[in-house]
Amino acid sequence: MAKVFVSSVLNAPVEEVWKVIGEFDAVPEWHPDIKECSIENFVSCDTVGATRNLTMPDGAKIREKLVTLSYDDYMYKYTIIEGPLPVKNYNGTLRLRPITDGNRTYVEWTSEFDVAPADEAQFVGMISGVFISGLDNLKKHFGAG
Repeated sequence: MAKVFVSSVLNAPVEEVWKVIGEFDAVPEWHPDIKECSIENFVSCDTVGATRNLTMPDGAKIREKLVTLSYDDYMYKYTIIEGPLPVKNYNGTLRLRPITDGNRTYVEWTSEFDVAPADEAQFVGMISGVFISGLDNLKKHFGAG
């Protein structure tokens, strides 16, 4: 199983960062690689089981399902149910943790997935790049730690 781990520190309290990224359909508001996002079937974005449809700048589409959401822990987990990448059993987690020193936020974005061994390095690199792009944009918004 391939694994991706990316983290950063933001100069903002965890509650402020969560207001920006905590909604499952808010990704286009903070991630430059996501053009559009909609939730299927008029389900609330904070309902476990909600499916979001992401559109990339090149028009590629990805469907992801919310599998865990915790406002108390500032965390959500999701799985890819359909998309252009040749990965299977994709599970991602976006988690925030308060840093009491300076009232900052530690953010980590992780994923695990199955992919052909010959393609693992390529897709770990690609997904890491997507995660880094999103976190870099958050650093611009909130400031790096």
